[in-house]
Amino acid sequence: MVAVRYETTFQLYPYQKVAAQDGPARRHPVVIIGGGPVGLGIALDLGRMGTPVLVLDDHDGAGTGSKAICFAKRTLDIAHRLGAGKKMVDKGVVWNVGRVFRAEDPLFEFNLLPETGHRNPAFINLQQPYFERYLAESIRTAQAEGAPIELRGRNQVTDLEDHGDYVTLTVDTPDGAYKLEADWLIACDGARSPTRDMLGLDFEGRVFEDNFLIADVRMKADFPTERWFWFEPPFEGAGQSALLHKQPDDIWRIDFQLGWDIDRKAELDPAKIRARVDAMLSSQTGTVPDYELVWTSIYTFQCRRMRDFRHGRIFFAGDSAHQVSPFGARGANSGMQDAENLSWKLDAVLKGLAPEGLLDTYAHERGYGADENILNSSRATDFMTPKTDISKVFRNAVLDLAGKHAFARPLVNSGRLSVPCVYDDFPLFGEDDLQGPVASRPGAACPDAPVDDGFLLDHLTGRFQILAIGGTAPDPIHVAGFDLNVVHIAEPSENLRARYLGDAASAIYLIRPDQHVVARWKQLDATKITVAVHNAIGKG
Repeated sequence: MVAVRYETTFQLYPYQKVAAQDGPARRHPVVIIGGGPVGLGIALDLGRMGTPVLVLDDHDGAGTGSKAICFAKRTLDIAHRLGAGKKMVDKGVVWNVGRVFRAEDPLFEFNLLPETGHRNPAFINLQQPYFERYLAESIRTAQAEGAPIELRGRNQVTDLEDHGDYVTLTVDTPDGAYKLEADWLIACDGARSPTRDMLGLDFEGRVFEDNFLIADVRMKADFPTERWFWFEPPFEGAGQSALLHKQPDDIWRIDFQLGWDIDRKAELDPAKIRARVDAMLSSQTGTVPDYELVWTSIYTFQCRRMRDFRHGRIFFAGDSAHQVSPFGARGANSGMQDAENLSWKLDAVLKGLAPEGLLDTYAHERGYGADENILNSSRATDFMTPKTDISKVFRNAVLDLAGKHAFARPLVNSGRLSVPCVYDDFPLFGEDDLQGPVASRPGAACPDAPVDDGFLLDHLTGRFQILAIGGTAPDPIHVAGFDLNVVHIAEPSENLRARYLGDAASAIYLIRPDQHVVARWKQLDATKITVAVHNAIGKG
């Protein structure tokens, strides 16, 4: 019997006993452990493609605390394809601009999306429980339309047995334990993944000797909706750096750098936290408005990953597979890229359209993405907290120059913010006969752009497709079990031309289900498209 007290912000999948708890172990094609953003994202994507999926979560909805708050444009593009993006943007605090300070002095500002012609902003700030809620609501909509998705709350996986060609799970509930089987298992159960522990697997990487305090504060304040970051902040108790972000519902996220050798219990004393917040607010506004401490936590910088994200029939995604420091917003955003990468590949294998070897490319591509994030996160951490005297000299020299000279500003690293992973030179991607704009090269996620009836990504709906720009519309092509419908844009907008054509008069793109460019050509060649599709599904 489960004796855990469950606290949730939103009760999204309340516990209900199901008949399978009293019968023999039932086999499921796909079981996901964990109902966070990544687990819900994979379930929604698979279910919308018609693949049955079961989600098991030890809670009954979104947990307490804001947790992840910064969701990047690529994540919003994915969420839009899954039917949840509009609610997220409508609720979230939209921002494109960040400011960097040193003590009292502003050094510079930056705009992460200075160009027009995108549906989604560079970032929104939205508390993770809301993000999960909107995904769960989209799952309910998909279920009503026939998508085979099942969510079971307060179903805690306590044991796992890997048989090679399937997995047996022991699941504890308020009505006792039961067993079920999975052809494929996806662990999305967080940084402390019990699944990883059950298999005796671990992370590799660095744990940085530093701690940061998160304080979510509810207050009325006139700060702009921008990302503010301080090196050597002028307010007492902030340490070497501090960060300020606005969230919905008049919540403000404040981060303080505490150092390494700390007493966590003492630092989480509300009186001590209030002293830090008071000092910050007084420094910036001259007064301390009434505020409420909503949620507090201390985290340690970690940049680590599993050696492999696939172990036979078991996959790891999101924080269960990799960890990075929060600066740069690369955790949840990277996890959503894991979700879109794995979903279509697993669906294709389950439907017999692709060989099982295709699933190895999930680990290869997303392992590359994790390494990219860890590299950027480690560099940010080392810049923010120099580990040697010479590193500190370099950091301070860069800050001195950045306030006066634009050339030094790209060297300032307060967290390189999340951008889509580009799979350059990976084997599933084909030729670039077009040699067009770099933003839409093979391996890149499709950039959005306006079209006559909305935006381009509205037409790239989670399957293999041909994007034809300019020229005449080609006929649909059937390749390897896939019907490649054609998206034809006869008169491209200026933004679409700049992002996809360059100097060319027309172009043909092959797009895979996760909206990444497989290959591109100056003109249609059915044989080349056939070869590219076979290559993209691991039959090359």
